[in-house]
Amino acid sequence: MMDILRRIWRSPSGRIGLIATLLVVIGGLAAPLLATHMPNQIDVAARLSPPSATHWLGTDQLGRDLFSRGLYGTRVAVGVALAVTAIALVIGILLGVAAAYAPAPIERIILAVFDIISAYPTLILALALVAVLGPGLQNIIILVTIVFVPRFGRIARAQTLTIKEQPFLEAERALGASGGRIMLFHVLPNIVGPIVVLASMNIPVVITLEAGLSFLGVGIRPPLASWGSMLFDGFTYIGQSVWPVLVAGGMLTLATLGFTLFGEALRDAIDPKLRREP
Repeated sequence: MMDILRRIWRSPSGRIGLIATLLVVIGGLAAPLLATHMPNQIDVAARLSPPSATHWLGTDQLGRDLFSRGLYGTRVAVGVALAVTAIALVIGILLGVAAAYAPAPIERIILAVFDIISAYPTLILALALVAVLGPGLQNIIILVTIVFVPRFGRIARAQTLTIKEQPFLEAERALGASGGRIMLFHVLPNIVGPIVVLASMNIPVVITLEAGLSFLGVGIRPPLASWGSMLFDGFTYIGQSVWPVLVAGGMLTLATLGFTLFGEALRDAIDPKLRREP
């Protein structure tokens, strides 16, 4: 683990990504301690005010502190991204490994489900699922998880197919090892590397998708703060103040850029063969 972190730190882009990711994660975790105001505290007298000693990054159209709302928006964005990625990873691994070991008819059914989900553009599919499930934090986690399960399922299946016929597994079977033991102690440890890399690069995509849904008004609902809804409100009043757009857009950019650079550096550190050619 420390060796991987050292490799990431030696890369300039990896160093930037790691620092940005830590800033975002720490900001989200410590939001109750760092916030100067409650995120939904209204001060009509200070609406759309510029940065000041009282409101470090200004206020929105209701006089709510943008710095505090941005921090709490970080909690929502990163929390949704981590929850979606973790759940999609687990379900994807289970379905992918099952497809690799299952009889052909079951494998075809699983792959057909993956194909159906993957056939639609991510945002269009998410909007269609929102129409069925409705907006809200829990439903956003569920529907975005559905969208991303095939990504993990396909790579888990491909890696399992590559590994399951390896000679060392044949030797384990000859020694009487059960299928469960082989899967738990040999298959899963050997497929986890590429899946962890995919998970790290999936996080900024989920953050952007959640912000996009909230911007369109079908994502996170008030009173929870979301960068997407902050951007929508900011664009509505951009003629009077640019600070709401700058704050929400800046935090969204920092998070997506940080996680993207960190994910790419992690990919290169775990398997240099996956590094993109210039």
